[in-house]
Amino acid sequence: MRIIPVLFLALFLCTCVSAQQMPEAPDRDGSFGEGPFPQLILRGLTLINGNGAPPIGPVDIVVEGNKIVSARTVGNPGVPINVNRRPKLKDGGREIDCTGMYALPGFVDMHGHTGGRAQGAEADYVYKLWLGHGITTIREPGSFNGIDWVLKHKRRSAANEIVAPRIIAYTGFGMGREDPFTDVEQVKEWIRENQRKGSDGIKLFGTRPDFMQAALETNKELGLGSACHHAQMDVGRWNVLNSARAGLTSMEHWYGLPEALFTDRTIQDYPVDYNYQDEQDRFGEAGRLWKQAAPPYSDHWNAVMDELLELDFTINPTFNIYDANRDVMRARNADWHDEYTMPSLWKFFQPSRTAHGSYWHRWGTEQEVDWKENYRLWMTFINEYKNRGGRVTAGSDSGYIYQTYGFGYIRELELLREAGFHPLEVIRSATLYGAEAIGMEDEIGTIEAGKLADIVIVGENPLADLKVLYGTGATRLADDGSVTTTSGILYTVKDGIVYDAVKLREDVKRMVREAKQR
Repeated sequence: MRIIPVLFLALFLCTCVSAQQMPEAPDRDGSFGEGPFPQLILRGLTLINGNGAPPIGPVDIVVEGNKIVSARTVGNPGVPINVNRRPKLKDGGREIDCTGMYALPGFVDMHGHTGGRAQGAEADYVYKLWLGHGITTIREPGSFNGIDWVLKHKRRSAANEIVAPRIIAYTGFGMGREDPFTDVEQVKEWIRENQRKGSDGIKLFGTRPDFMQAALETNKELGLGSACHHAQMDVGRWNVLNSARAGLTSMEHWYGLPEALFTDRTIQDYPVDYNYQDEQDRFGEAGRLWKQAAPPYSDHWNAVMDELLELDFTINPTFNIYDANRDVMRARNADWHDEYTMPSLWKFFQPSRTAHGSYWHRWGTEQEVDWKENYRLWMTFINEYKNRGGRVTAGSDSGYIYQTYGFGYIRELELLREAGFHPLEVIRSATLYGAEAIGMEDEIGTIEAGKLADIVIVGENPLADLKVLYGTGATRLADDGSVTTTSGILYTVKDGIVYDAVKLREDVKRMVREAKQR
């Protein structure tokens, strides 16, 4: 009988992993994606780069193979473009007229789980939703389908053998062990073995302080990335500050941060009948946690923030995954569920005592009011962290709590905007800051010569309305009184391969229709 290590138990509780392995993504054929080309020219775009620069255009972007060669202005708005100023198309090249469209760097989803058996969300479905929403790189935190499975898909995606974003694989701490850790040497050796397997980093949920220290220090020495969801079962003895000091590169969600901000207590104010295994308790009480922390801009609040900034620490808030806690009715009735949410995933979302994140047992007005205040305090910290130069990234954690893949990521961008980010700051978090957090800022994150050709093309200005990035588009009232919707992202370019984003999403709709018929 397989023994689940005690330190790894939280991971299983949080993800509802099935022992049955996920089917692999199918090989890419000629149906999806064209290229890479000897030369590709995207003409007439307005460029919204990920570096904080304002929009500029018209711009022609030249790609050769999988690399950007140039991105330069070719005229002025409202003035005919002199063709002699434009880059020339070479023999065998491909050009796309993008006049009036907007280009952004490919999005980085810093918290992307590749579906799961419990949700009935297979890789092909998830990958196409991600690419269909402009996500060209994902960080897989935990590799819950098994590290070998994830690393295989990472290699296949890098070779463009499958229709999928680039994959950065973090292994769940303790994955693959038959027995619990009993000393720090075992922890260190597991970290070293994880590197030898080819993993990019580790995902932790918390454990004994000496094990956390050993894991993070060893991981840092090896130059690997790390992420931590500071679960309540261990956060009372090891919070975000402890992790950051030991070498953690990014925190997930917000667990562990309010605990680092306590001034008049050391443990969350749990009711005496609280049970962590009852997710109504777990998430209901979590909605009261930020009120127990030091108030914004107080001395301790500032001291914690200053230390995290000094450590160049990344915060990946994943606002969207708890958004339903503020208004479950809105989340349950989102525009995309009917056509894009698999029936098995929809069933997983429904109230349940066993499915993770389906804790709508007795969720009502009081819980939603608590969570609205929780968000106000949480967003205040995140926005100020950004204002003081801290790195805040965009991650979705979709597949739970009424969040569908791809759509949840765009919702995350909207919530960063709600937190106080300027739209250009939102795009920077989704692109350059994500690239920096995974150590790929020299390869992705901005549209500039020498970087990989990861580009998002949309027909409307996302700075004016982030909703135009949703696969369902944004609703508009036409001059003739008719109601229309925008087209969403039109093209996603990953590694120089041009994907028709509308076609990808149409294929997802086909999958959902067929699943419903079955």
